[in-house]
Amino acid sequence: MNSIPTTALGLAEHGLPVLPLLADKRPLGNCQACEGLACGGRPNMATPGPCACPWPCHGWAAATTDPAVLASPQWTAAWCRARTIGYHPGGAGVTVVDLDNTTAVDWARTTLPPTTTVSTTRGEHWIYRGTMRSVNAVRAGVDIKSTMSYARWLGPGTGTLAELPDAVRALPEKKSTPVRPNPRAMAVPAPTGGGQCPHRSPAYLERGISMAEKRITDAPSAIHATVYRTFLAVLSAHGRCGCLTEAHIGRLFTAAQAKGESPRHCTDAWANATTALGM
Repeated sequence: MNSIPTTALGLAEHGLPVLPLLADKRPLGNCQACEGLACGGRPNMATPGPCACPWPCHGWAAATTDPAVLASPQWTAAWCRARTIGYHPGGAGVTVVDLDNTTAVDWARTTLPPTTTVSTTRGEHWIYRGTMRSVNAVRAGVDIKSTMSYARWLGPGTGTLAELPDAVRALPEKKSTPVRPNPRAMAVPAPTGGGQCPHRSPAYLERGISMAEKRITDAPSAIHATVYRTFLAVLSAHGRCGCLTEAHIGRLFTAAQAKGESPRHCTDAWANATTALGM
């Protein structure tokens, strides 16, 4: 019997926003109505909750504690396909310091205050009370998962939950980020079927990038959320076949920076979108 739905409901009852994950830790694929975020995503991507469709479609933003949503026919079907449980740390008021190897774990033990820890397949999750923005690779083998991100539920862990220390909050500021990624084609997995580009013509990709630029440029408010949603949509539609190049990425970063986004926030939003899609 699949115990995942029962466990997920129990976690939600204790205030942990949960979502179903596949065996490779990715959220379940988007439904047809939301393919490539055609629905525009949730109106407020800063808070967790179900997509309006109401399938679990948008990674971390689909995480919820609502028992009616979790027990709905759509989610019941999703939980039956799930192989593990994900949760939105920021929605639970916590931050996960994801230590991906023994070197990173040794660094944490000599640098960070003790807190609740959970063993992973390659390292540990150190969990603190408090939230911050999520950033990948703040140092070698260390990711921050909090707002606008999801983590895998691996059990309650051991130790007493401590307050989020300044040493963790400062990690993103110490990270050196370029204005845009080094010139190269996107290194993402080729799609099933020999890696052939699924797009009908180069014009299809050009139209998608142009629409993404316009979406960012025309945004009247919530620029950071708009940039993230746009990056997520572009990667969802064009990121897996290898035809997305540095020139395309540069155009999106330029549009975002013209609206006031910093180079660091652009890089972080791109990295978080990549992580949300399991790339």
